[in-house]
Amino acid sequence: MKISTKGRYGLTIMMELAAKFGEGPISLKSIAEKNQLSEHYLEQLIAPLRNAGLVKSVRGAYGGYILSKSAENITAGDVIRVLEGPISPVDFTEEDDPAKRDLWLRIRDAIASVLDSTTLSDLVTFKEEGQIDNYMFYI
Repeated sequence: MKISTKGRYGLTIMMELAAKFGEGPISLKSIAEKNQLSEHYLEQLIAPLRNAGLVKSVRGAYGGYILSKSAENITAGDVIRVLEGPISPVDFTEEDDPAKRDLWLRIRDAIASVLDSTTLSDLVTFKEEGQIDNYMFYI
């Protein structure tokens, strides 16, 4: 399964909103500038996220978007399903033999498990394991 720019940029929007959760609305323009993305494209992605109830829009001079619930309660799976549709590596057909069908189902379930167990909060607070601090030592 390949996640398109819709899913990737949609996750970027949601991570930006999660990072500023509780600080008020964030404009798409600021998200676009910070991440060097097209504001027009982000406008197309925010509508389905709003319709799905994941974000709320705030009107006015200082308006923008906010998460509809906390970052701990929204998963990557929620966002990807809204923007990409159902999670499935292949279209299942009746002709597939049982062994292949089982393989596709296990792949689908593994992908869904990872996406559904990863919250926006997890993504925003992510730190690479084994990350080495860049200290400069002088002798």
